[in-house]
Amino acid sequence: MPFYHDEPAPLDSRPISINGYAQGTANQLSIDMVNGKVTHNLHAMLTSPTVIADPERRLALSYAPRARRAGLAALTALDEMLGTILRSGREPIVTQMRLTWWYEALSRLDLAPPPSQPILQALASDVLPQGVSGSALAAMIDGWEILLDPDPVEEVALLGYAEARGATLFRAAGQLLGSAGDPLAAAGQGWALVDLACHSREPGLAVQAIAFAVPLLEEALTPRWSKAGRPIGMLARLAQVDCHTGLAMPRQQGSPARLFHMIRHAMTGQ
Repeated sequence: MPFYHDEPAPLDSRPISINGYAQGTANQLSIDMVNGKVTHNLHAMLTSPTVIADPERRLALSYAPRARRAGLAALTALDEMLGTILRSGREPIVTQMRLTWWYEALSRLDLAPPPSQPILQALASDVLPQGVSGSALAAMIDGWEILLDPDPVEEVALLGYAEARGATLFRAAGQLLGSAGDPLAAAGQGWALVDLACHSREPGLAVQAIAFAVPLLEEALTPRWSKAGRPIGMLARLAQVDCHTGLAMPRQQGSPARLFHMIRHAMTGQ
């Protein structure tokens, strides 16, 4: 399986818990910048029963309108959960069964109330009412399943993964934020490819993923993003930074340079 191993996250990467579902840790994220200090009280800002592990994704969420943060947190938690399933799976058949369960559970959200699962409940309450269907989110599973193939991932499959995971996720987030005019599909595809490259155990796959991501992210980040879409555009901007940095050095989440790029995008849309 080419995916998915952990990487260090220096910026207090311990999971945040909201509404007491699991014990939380980082109530406040303070970032010293060259031009001053930016402080975000994430515990107060993010009001979702889901857990977000990635510190940079947590920071991006904090820039979303308060009324949309819970929905974006639910989408992010779903994506992280699916990655965890692949990362922790030792038997492909068991991993496939777990992904199938999530596919069916997401699809059923369109027809029935959610089961007692926090992410599904959050999606039902904060995402589906904004016009995103459970069946649309279930398409993300198709992308993750591509990575279960023990054979080398071919070009068509790699691009299919990027579309199913990244474009689906960014389109759903854009629907919540009201930013349909931003280049969401290209941004999501590029981001998903870079995320795969940064976690892949196969150097050849990582290099190929970066090569495909470069033109997608160039397409996505050439225009100025709307103010509404910048919380997700920030992630595409970081992915572009990773493309330029290359794979020789692991990405240093929370470094001043990366945070500068995030906040610059939040302020300017570029």
